[in-house]
Amino acid sequence: MKVKVSRKEHFNAAHRLFNPAWSDEKNAKVFGKCSNPNYHGHNYEVIVSVIGEPDAETGYVYDMKVLSDLIKENVLRKFDHRNLNLDTEYFKNLNPTAENIAVVIWRILRQKIDSNLELKITLYETERNFVEYPAS
Repeated sequence: MKVKVSRKEHFNAAHRLFNPAWSDEKNAKVFGKCSNPNYHGHNYEVIVSVIGEPDAETGYVYDMKVLSDLIKENVLRKFDHRNLNLDTEYFKNLNPTAENIAVVIWRILRQKIDSNLELKITLYETERNFVEYPAS
């Protein structure tokens, strides 16, 4: 019997989508206003889901307080009120698309959560645009 538990958190961050190998014109054509050289920001919502069998002794799949603390320490502290391109090591050479941000968050948290539990990241860049990793 697998159960999915999820924790939703929020962070604000700026970024610029661009490929440094391309001209400004090509970046503008591909990424539109998201390639503004002065950056732009989003109010991100991230949902971290852990999937597994509830523990026989606690009934928990994963302690939600522990999950909340992991997200705050390892994601929010690093991304909230930051320019993802300039202020984080993760996006120095990686375009900070919603897809890439979700994968980076998954990689960070995957190291902290027991491998016998499945991990899924849902990242809302806007109310209508979101990505999930891994895709199912």
